[in-house]
Amino acid sequence: MSGTELSVICKNCGSEVSPYVTECPYCGARLRKRAPKLERRGGALEPKPRRGAATRIFRARLRRRAAQAGAGRPYATLAAILGSAALLLIETASGEPLSTFGGLTVPVEGEWWRIVTAPFAYVDIGYLFVVSVGLAIFSTGVERRLGGPATAVLLVACGSLGMLAASGIASVQGDIAVIAGGNGMALGAVAAWFAIRRADARHAIDQDYDFVGVAVAAGVLLLLPVFDSNADVFAGLVGGAVGALAGVVASALRTSG
Repeated sequence: MSGTELSVICKNCGSEVSPYVTECPYCGARLRKRAPKLERRGGALEPKPRRGAATRIFRARLRRRAAQAGAGRPYATLAAILGSAALLLIETASGEPLSTFGGLTVPVEGEWWRIVTAPFAYVDIGYLFVVSVGLAIFSTGVERRLGGPATAVLLVACGSLGMLAASGIASVQGDIAVIAGGNGMALGAVAAWFAIRRADARHAIDQDYDFVGVAVAAGVLLLLPVFDSNADVFAGLVGGAVGALAGVVASALRTSG
């Protein structure tokens, strides 16, 4: 059956199913609006080739590779949590200030590398614990869907862009402060997970998610600046916005075709 699809990949469960069905027999997810049109070729009925079939097959293979890449341990999430914990342990043992271990000092004065390191720097174990729990719950879910490399880029982008926004606002206000911690990174993971999970639920009749639980987690992370002076509310908001945008884009790419 050259030029036609021998099978299609269910976007919800990843199973290979017949191209002649409209719903996945394994999970019940909707595969297409109508069955493919048939035409006679060499005395047999075969599905009429559709435009962009090669592109859809290629994208399905990419989705399967991403799922396989994220099927193991969540290395990106573990690296973010354990790396921050090790840094805090060394900082506590040495007695050096937070700025020595990557904290973002405002005004920045040319040390822009701190924008990348600040989301992983902490001075309070309680702050680190809350962020680590958020990452363990939501970032692992994102990593299972997108894979380790994409999740690592997402976490760094949410944390760094949040720090960039926080330092810019603090500079405009004339504040002198040290900003650190991964509240923006964790909120980005929550927002990305929510966007991806919401898209999954829209395409499967048996999929659901706990909206209240997500809202509570996001609220706790947003309130971190009230309890820790190094946490910044703008870093959290911008990190969450970046994560939400990334989740929407990832969902669109996963479901396109």
